[in-house]
Amino acid sequence: MKIFYTDGSAEPNPGPGGWAVIDASTKQPVKLGSAKDTTNIRMEGTALINAIKLADQEPVEIHTDSEFWINVITKWAPTWALNHWQKKRGEIKNLDLVKELYNLYREHDVKLIWVKGHDGLELNELADEAANHARKNQL
Repeated sequence: MKIFYTDGSAEPNPGPGGWAVIDASTKQPVKLGSAKDTTNIRMEGTALINAIKLADQEPVEIHTDSEFWINVITKWAPTWALNHWQKKRGEIKNLDLVKELYNLYREHDVKLIWVKGHDGLELNELADEAANHARKNQL
């Protein structure tokens, strides 16, 4: 089983952003990316998408400090999908990422694990540093 840690950042928010996927076995970034005008939420979601894609049909365990995306994928998106990607009040923000991430989650063997951010957990801190590095390098 592959184990990844993911993180994303934007500063200011919205503003330039970066994301990272860390391989737990090597403690090294295996994929990084950035965007010129984005949000923390979009970068967190993009990191999760890339982690699932890196698993390439193998079971994968992804540690993230984004409780928001875990809730989107496991609690809210199933209902939104049944309702033709509509919710009772307002639009679904970042619908492009929501759909892609939800579909990947359903098509792969993925275990999502929430970790507390900025709490000294080594691999989560490495993911945060790598995401910020990716953000700063694209400025």
